[in-house]
Amino acid sequence: MMELTRKGEYAIRGIIYLAQQPPGRVSLISEIAAAAEVPQTFLAKIFQSFAKLGLVTSSRGTGGGFVLARPASAITLREVVEAVEGPILPNRCLLGSACDRGGPCRVHAVWKQVQTEVVHILDGVTIDTLARNTES
Repeated sequence: MMELTRKGEYAIRGIIYLAQQPPGRVSLISEIAAAAEVPQTFLAKIFQSFAKLGLVTSSRGTGGGFVLARPASAITLREVVEAVEGPILPNRCLLGSACDRGGPCRVHAVWKQVQTEVVHILDGVTIDTLARNTES
């Protein structure tokens, strides 16, 4: 079953918060965590991953914190989800290895189609769109 984990939910909440800030405004992880209702230490690890992947930039010290590395309109929901969850895979056989039974099964093409559709949907949603439509 494809299901977004708590880590994925927290990642989305945190990056949406950053997208709602004025451009260039640096936010402390404590501020983001409080606003997104996410444990601070958990969110800090998520944002470290975001920084490594170029979704956010971070700075240390006085005035330090996080800011989006690109405009929210240039960050897709897929990028955020895959940053913490890994590739979108409805079945592990899509990783490129053969199915447990030694070759592609009869359902392989269906799993590939499911993957393609989900990826297409997530690529079509930007963090900017989510930030502007959030009602919480």
